[in-house]
Amino acid sequence: MKRLSHLFAVLLFSAAAFAQSDFIAPNENLVAEGIPKIPAALADSVGRYSEFRAAFFASWHPTRREMLIETRFADTNQVHQVKFPGGARTQLTFFPDRIAGAAYEPVRGDSFLFVKDVGGGEFFQIYTYDLKTGNITLLTDGKSRNTSARWSYQGDRIAYGSTKRSGDDVDIWVVDAHDAASARMVMQNQSGGWSVSDWSPDGKQLLINNDISAAESYVWLVDVDSGKKELLTPKGSEEAAHNNARFSKDGKGVYMTSDEGSEFQRLVYLDLASRKTTVLTPSLEWDVEEVALSQDGRWLAFEANEDGVSKLHVLETKTNKEVTMPMLPVGAISGLEWRKGSRELAFTVSMASEPDDAFSLDMSNGKLERWTFSETGGLNTSGFSSPQLIHWKSWDDRSISGFLYKPPARFTGKHPVMIAIHGGPEGQYRPDFLARDNYWINELGIAMMYPNVRGSTGYGKTFQKLDNGMLREGSYKDINTLIDWIQTQPDLDANKIMVVGGSYGGFMTLAVATNYNDRICCSVDVVGPSNLVTFLEHTSGYRRDLRRVEYGDERDPKMRAYLESIAPANKAQNITKPLFVVAGANDPRVPASESQQMVDIVRKNGTPVWWLEAKDEGHGFAKKKNRDFQFYATVEFVKEYLLK
Repeated sequence: MKRLSHLFAVLLFSAAAFAQSDFIAPNENLVAEGIPKIPAALADSVGRYSEFRAAFFASWHPTRREMLIETRFADTNQVHQVKFPGGARTQLTFFPDRIAGAAYEPVRGDSFLFVKDVGGGEFFQIYTYDLKTGNITLLTDGKSRNTSARWSYQGDRIAYGSTKRSGDDVDIWVVDAHDAASARMVMQNQSGGWSVSDWSPDGKQLLINNDISAAESYVWLVDVDSGKKELLTPKGSEEAAHNNARFSKDGKGVYMTSDEGSEFQRLVYLDLASRKTTVLTPSLEWDVEEVALSQDGRWLAFEANEDGVSKLHVLETKTNKEVTMPMLPVGAISGLEWRKGSRELAFTVSMASEPDDAFSLDMSNGKLERWTFSETGGLNTSGFSSPQLIHWKSWDDRSISGFLYKPPARFTGKHPVMIAIHGGPEGQYRPDFLARDNYWINELGIAMMYPNVRGSTGYGKTFQKLDNGMLREGSYKDINTLIDWIQTQPDLDANKIMVVGGSYGGFMTLAVATNYNDRICCSVDVVGPSNLVTFLEHTSGYRRDLRRVEYGDERDPKMRAYLESIAPANKAQNITKPLFVVAGANDPRVPASESQQMVDIVRKNGTPVWWLEAKDEGHGFAKKKNRDFQFYATVEFVKEYLLK
């Protein structure tokens, strides 16, 4: 009898376990409310779209043709070493949290520095990794936020920005790479918009960037020993942004990008003796975004954002003339760095049909080599939808653009539309790899629309400022007129529109949901503010002033009243269409309270609200296990509220 009872109990337990395995449960770090049980079979059907990897070039070895990359084998991006093109990716760091940058020691290459936070909190710490012993040394205090770490060219010191003194202001510090106790402050600052751009070749000076806003920034020259500082780019008659400052090889000048006297960021050279500035790209009507100078000072590589597509350029510095470049893959290029003692340039490329991977280009023979081949979950990505650049007339007759991806031909009739709004707001959607978003197009027949509304970068500084302060609602209307445009397209279904966005894109999603509720079916807000007043009051102090320039100063009574009047949280009663909200408990940029207050209000409407919060994440989910559950839940949400 006892044996039968035991057998019956085992069978009951097995049946319960089997029943439980029929569904995907959120892991212990996820709080899920209002989300129905997700069938385990869903993971099988969408799983391959969650298995894409990406590899990002991080650093060249100074004496060998090897590189560091960042990629994910398990849950988060870690540092890996690759010893030749197509070679094995040897993992060097093994942390539960992501790595946010790595760079070889620039002389011997016997160590590298890397930057890491915990739980997405963005209180980054700087470490060194000894390649011989595997020992890891913490160089910062373990508490403050530390950013823009740069080796001196002698490899003996590291300069970086830190909030150590006040918690909010970013000062400039220098530390001996082998002695954490040697850290000292060389420049005390007010506000959080300070970063290290470059060391001088002799190791005696630093170039420091001070960001006031996306439209206004300055470059300072600082003596490392004395702390004496000098402003190299004084404020002129117009607001201007100066970025990407790099010393010339002889230390007598500075290369940088600047939009002074121009709508776009141009490549310029500043002579330190005469203070004369020479524009090196006078005819280029697009933003120059990255700059890299070769070790011998002969070649200056830069990437230009030409209508969202990256174009790589190289100047010969003696003549300031461009050299002929071989054909490169069409996509987004980033992370330019020359290999020491060579004419070889490394960078990361993301294409519409392939994820980010590390490449190198040898200027001596024009040879392009691919160093990494990131996995695509077994999917043949060559047939993935290509982006179509579209334009539409907005409410003030201004032309607004975006990229449209259409489903395969097997999906006939009118296609549902997902409008995905980028963050920033000084950001730009660019036609690179869509990763999981390809699932919506290829498997569900949804057309993906990625608009670059006013306020986006890449279209000139006038366009970038069109949503500042009390102009904020103009960008909402850009989406409203996009929906008008969708109505005119014979193959798009204006009755089935979903809006989604992350960070500021999440705010825009909520703004569209509250202002144009009747024009959409549902919306997904990921780590977005719901009220710019409460956001500015609670975002981390080191970034508050920078955001006030963009959104308006909530301490001004008129501006505060305006921001309250347009806040989605104050219009939440308008939302009658289903809403999915995602937040990270450790988010230093947009506190989870911004999401929670929106959820609480919309629930009172009787509107279906799904809520997902990760206790071990910050501004967006970085861990694969969390991203997977978010993806599965979003698939269920889309099927339930957009496609039915």
